[in-house]
Amino acid sequence: MSGTLVLVRHGQSEWNLKNLFTGWRDPALTEQGHAEAKKAGQLLSAKNMKFDIAFTSELQRAQVTCQHILDGVGQSDLATIRNIALNERDYGDLSGLNKDDARAKWGEEQVHVWRRSYDVPPPGGESLRDTGARVWPYYMHTIQPHVLRGETVLVAAHGNSLRALIMALEGLSGEDVIKVELNTGVPIIYKLNPDSTVASKEILEG
Repeated sequence: MSGTLVLVRHGQSEWNLKNLFTGWRDPALTEQGHAEAKKAGQLLSAKNMKFDIAFTSELQRAQVTCQHILDGVGQSDLATIRNIALNERDYGDLSGLNKDDARAKWGEEQVHVWRRSYDVPPPGGESLRDTGARVWPYYMHTIQPHVLRGETVLVAAHGNSLRALIMALEGLSGEDVIKVELNTGVPIIYKLNPDSTVASKEILEG
């Protein structure tokens, strides 16, 4: 029996709009972000998608995105589990800084390394590998069992926590995963085989 895993990066946040490093800070969605999340719900509804359970982070931009999607598929009251393991990568000392200001302070090359390397963390923060170290066990022990039972599972989270998850799902290397781009509010639908490998992948861009 094949289960379904739907991953959605939250809609545009106020800090995405301002080009700020967000990390564990908790800005709200913009109007565009709300619209992106609602559209994701509409796209999933058009595929007659119904979820058995939903997971999200402890940050409001992911939680609100999750709720918009559930509203869109007619499951507003679905059981939803929030966990810090799905939070965005912690950008440490970069959090709240404009990306251009960070480049002026530390240099373009250094900021690029912090943003795009797999295992070099910014000062006081997490690398993508560090983010994976909390995402992978949570996925393996808490989320994946639902999918392998044949359930349909929604995960509304963040660019880097989802990158780490996609790395595990698709068997990507550290070099490959940093090239993965995730647009805000765009559902990715994975069908999994009983042995947890990916049977199919579909990106729903309306």
